[in-house]
Formats: sequence, structure tokens, C-alpha cells
Amino acid sequence: MSTAPDASREGSLDAPTRHPLDWRNPEFYDESALNRELERVFDICHGCRRCVSLCHAFPTLFDLVDESTTMEVDGVDKADYAKVVDQCYLCDLCYQTKCPYVPPHPWNVDFPHLMLRAKAFHHRRGETGLGAKILSSTTAVGKLASIPIVVDVVNAANRNGVARKLMDKTLGVHPEARIPEYHARTARKRLAKLDRGGAAPQPAGRTRGKLALFATCYCNVSQPAIVEDLAAVLAHNGIAVKLVEREACCGMPKLELGDLESVAKYKEKNIPVLAAAVREGWDITAPIPSCVLMFRQELPLMFPDDADVQLVREHIFDPFEYLWTRHRAGLLRTDFANPLGKVALHAPCHQRVQNIGPKTRDVLALVPGTELHAIERCSGHDGTYGVKSATYAIARKIAKPVENRVRQVEADHFASDCPMAASHLAHGMGDSPRAESPIGLLRHAYGI
Repeated sequence: MSTAPDASREGSLDAPTRHPLDWRNPEFYDESALNRELERVFDICHGCRRCVSLCHAFPTLFDLVDESTTMEVDGVDKADYAKVVDQCYLCDLCYQTKCPYVPPHPWNVDFPHLMLRAKAFHHRRGETGLGAKILSSTTAVGKLASIPIVVDVVNAANRNGVARKLMDKTLGVHPEARIPEYHARTARKRLAKLDRGGAAPQPAGRTRGKLALFATCYCNVSQPAIVEDLAAVLAHNGIAVKLVEREACCGMPKLELGDLESVAKYKEKNIPVLAAAVREGWDITAPIPSCVLMFRQELPLMFPDDADVQLVREHIFDPFEYLWTRHRAGLLRTDFANPLGKVALHAPCHQRVQNIGPKTRDVLALVPGTELHAIERCSGHDGTYGVKSATYAIARKIAKPVENRVRQVEADHFASDCPMAASHLAHGMGDSPRAESPIGLLRHAYGI
């Protein structure tokens, strides 16, 4: 009896696997090879179409096919392939939750990483605009914008209609999009003297009882209170906590541009520091799911032979994943002082695709007097997609079902594990309710 795999079968009983990203192979940037693979995968997607509701990349592809002379992928002008690529923001949901043809299926479909390859091809050809380069330089922009005095000027300009129109023309930022407020007292400044070693660390499961915080370039300058809240919750639970010695951007904004060389440069700044902390007995966490995902998935796939990258991957946690692991070992305090009432809780894409389960919901559900309404749908923010003039209207359309669900819940609190997603959604709802962070809610529940 033949044991050859049936390429026509749909789905698999095997666990999905991810192949390393062969981004240093010259063929990775070969236009003919890239177009052949795009046509192959687009043809499979056209015959399936179950991802049509996930984002705007798939409707764009299917419209191109349906409007072509052949009504098949071979009738689509290859120059139009870029229209599909431009709509992919690498949320990974198609790979993790929808596609029946991901490896080890013989068809070997990895749509997000194919889009990444195409983005890298276009970036190498010099097709990335100056505005996109500036917006994705989060470390440099944040460092400049958070300088005392400068910070007031930047925040005032971001609220000024004339300045916003200028930003639209120069950077491609939509005048109505909400953009971050900056703080001179960054998270790293506020917690510079953080030293909460406390009692001897107590291991539990994969956790070792010592946690180093990667503040992230966004939270550091725009949402420093989230990092403070996280440090307070960890200390309240007897977990030794410190800031990582130094940090740069995780690289996700540059990854979304296809600027893989910049990703590699950030990796060279971050990984030695993080790996050294791990060897000293510290686990790592970050308050933004995209940053955790970067170290947990994307860098390990870009650098599969780098032992330090793999070491960090094994010891980085989502904050609530870490807390839930401690709870299962009986080490999470449940001395909650305040109920949370009704909470509308948005689960961002980059957290969902980590396959850790709804740990934020599970931890917050421990708080007496709390009713949780989980919303698992894309916010539409997705890096710079939700602020760029070219995609802002689509981002608002993607956000609408989440906003409608939050309104239906009539919650006392609205929160998302991604602070950028929370801000984007709250903006669409006129800040009623306002955006909060789950870790801030947990701190409030503790009354600390």
C-alpha cells in the first residue's frame, strides 16, 4: 500500500509546523522565483477562500482574480500582486487558525511568510517610502519625542489640525488616526531604581521566579504606567523583578516593512543582553504581545542556528501566561480587594497566535465579582496599518465589529493586551469606554 501523502486532502491530523525563514538565500529575493511561489499559493487560496473575512489581503486577491479575463490566478497581472502584499500586516491568523494547507501538508502554504518575503523583495528594491521608514523607527522616534520640552511640542503638534495635515502629506499619517502621546518620564526612568529581589525565587512549571521586564519602545515612552503596573503585580506575588539592562526595538515594525537587515541589527543589540539575563536565572516578559511574539517566533525562524536566540525563545513569556503558570502551582496571590464588574476583553492577534490559550481571561476570572466577555477578532490597528492614510479607512472597517461587540457588552471596563489595539478601538468608540490595560485592571483588583 502506498504511503505517499495525498496532496489533495484538506487539513491534517499533524500539528502545524513552521519552516525557518531562508532570508539570506539569494533566491529569496529572486523576482521570478518569488512570483512563481506567489502564483502557486494565490491559486490555492483562490480555490479555498476560507480566509476571506480575516483581513483585507484576501478580498483584494479574490477581487483581482474575479475581475481578471480568465477569472483564475493566471489572469492576474503579476504587477498587481503587490496590492495583496500591501494589505497583509503579518497578524499570522490565517496560518494559525484558518489555513488547512500549512506544513506538514504537502502544499506547504505559509501565507504570512510569503507576504514577508515579498515585502523584503520590495524593500530591497528601494520601494519603501520615507514616511514608512520613519514610522517604523520606533526607538529613535521615541527617544527624540520624549526629550523634556520637546515632548510638549510633539504632543501639542499631534493634537493640532494643521500639523496633522502636514503629517498626512509628509509621513502618510491619516489626520483622524490616533497617534501616541509621549512621556518624558519614561518607564525606564520611573523604574530605574527597581530592585525587588525579595525572598529566594520559587520555581513553578517553566517559570523560575525571577522576571526581567523588556519595557518595549512603545510602552516605555507612551504607556509607561503599564510597565509600572506589571512590576507592581509581580512584586506583590513575590516574584523578583528588574528591567533588562538595556533594550532596543524588538524589530517587529521593521519586520512588517520587510526590512530584515534592520531586524538583524536590533537582534544583535537585544539578544546578547537577554540571553545573559536568562543565564543568570531570569525569565523574560514584555507588556506587548507583538514583542513577545518577535522573540518567541520570528527571530528564532530567522536565526534557527543562533543558540542565544533559541535560549531567549525558551524563556520569554506573555505576562499572563507567566502568572497563570504560577497560579497552577499555588503561587499566585488571590487576595483581591476590588471586583472588576463587567469587562470587555479584547484578545489581540499576536497574542492569540502564540498558542498559549486565553491566559489573560483565566487570570482575571479569578477576581471575585468579575464578568468577562472575551472578544477574539482583529482590532484593525496592526502596527502602522491603522494610522497610515492609505489604509486607515480599511482599519476602521476591520475594527467596527469589535467596537460593536464592546458596546453591546455595556462593560464597566474595556481592555486589550495590546495597548495600541486598545487605543485604536477606544478612539473609534469616542473613548466611551476608555481603553485600559488588563495588567492595570489586575493591579486595581489587588488594590496595590
